[in-house]
Amino acid sequence: MIAVSLARERDALQEDAVARKAMRKTEITRKTRETDIKLLLNIDGRGQAQVVTGVGFMDHMLTLFAAHGLFDLVITAQGDTRVDDHHSVEDLGICLGQALKKAVGDLAGMSRYGSSYVPMDEALVRVCVDFSNRSFLHYNVTLADQKVGSFDTSLTKEFLRALVLHSGATLHVDMLHGENTHHIIEAIFKALGRAVADALTPDYRVQGVLSSKGLL
Repeated sequence: MIAVSLARERDALQEDAVARKAMRKTEITRKTRETDIKLLLNIDGRGQAQVVTGVGFMDHMLTLFAAHGLFDLVITAQGDTRVDDHHSVEDLGICLGQALKKAVGDLAGMSRYGSSYVPMDEALVRVCVDFSNRSFLHYNVTLADQKVGSFDTSLTKEFLRALVLHSGATLHVDMLHGENTHHIIEAIFKALGRAVADALTPDYRVQGVLSSKGLL
């Protein structure tokens, strides 16, 4: 009888996790005097991305984020890139952060923590994330080049800062070693996708939120 009861409880928790998983899709729009962005996110996708932001390097990085996190992501964006890419990149971080926060809701039944080491040729990056509802960014990355093509590489940090502020996540990004700036940033976005996917994986054993306090 005890075994049957435990099996039923497990099945009920698994069904609840599946139901929550089916709802983890969201749409975010943001229109300012500087940018006009529409973002569609399905956390439980297949890694399919259609990203056109007006900033070619970010199109590439966000496509990598989606592919390695197995998220479905559609973004269309227009911004004042005639000035520079800053507003567009920052607002993309805002929108993706809002989408993640909206899609996972109260984080009930989620693993909460995720981490990933990603090598990219000579570069190795570690990304750790906690969807704690406490925004914090640790960014220990040294980039040798100020530009990759026309992209200002300092905007990588600005994107991540906006993402954590609007997702409520704690994020640690550490470059363990690397030389090629493109490789390092690419490793960051791949590792980010994998770490976020791990953190937002449903766990049928988790009842409510994964916190000894019972609330995040």
